[in-house]
Amino acid sequence: MGMIDNSGADPIHYVRFQAVQRNQRGHFTGVFGLVNTLAKEGKLTEEQESFRRRNNDWYNEAYPDPSTVDPTVYDHEVNPGAAAWFKSSATHLIERVPAYLEILTAHGVECRTVRSADPGRVVYEDEVQIVVVPHDGAAGAVTRQT
Repeated sequence: MGMIDNSGADPIHYVRFQAVQRNQRGHFTGVFGLVNTLAKEGKLTEEQESFRRRNNDWYNEAYPDPSTVDPTVYDHEVNPGAAAWFKSSATHLIERVPAYLEILTAHGVECRTVRSADPGRVVYEDEVQIVVVPHDGAAGAVTRQT
């Protein structure tokens, strides 16, 4: 797909799509949370909502929900600021994200792509993703943002 470029000096192992502004808890909401918020607020068109439901279902089947494996993974007391990152090798999951980004753009919601070799302390890992607590409460050791 060409979205992940490992030709630079620092290897890029992880990618995350997130808000440019921190939420009320001081964290950066991920792309799925941003689109799901638009849906909860009733802002999606019928076509966008159909896409969201269909693709959210696909993602739910395609890889594990970390919180079903470890209920504390997103616990704010245990793992403050925990956030999921795709492994760059999970191209079959990453290639569906641009359509979510198009929905956000259509609604004026800014989202950035963050790539990192070391986004934080890993609290969960499977074949396609990690969940990390960011280093020092930051977005992680960011190698590149777009």
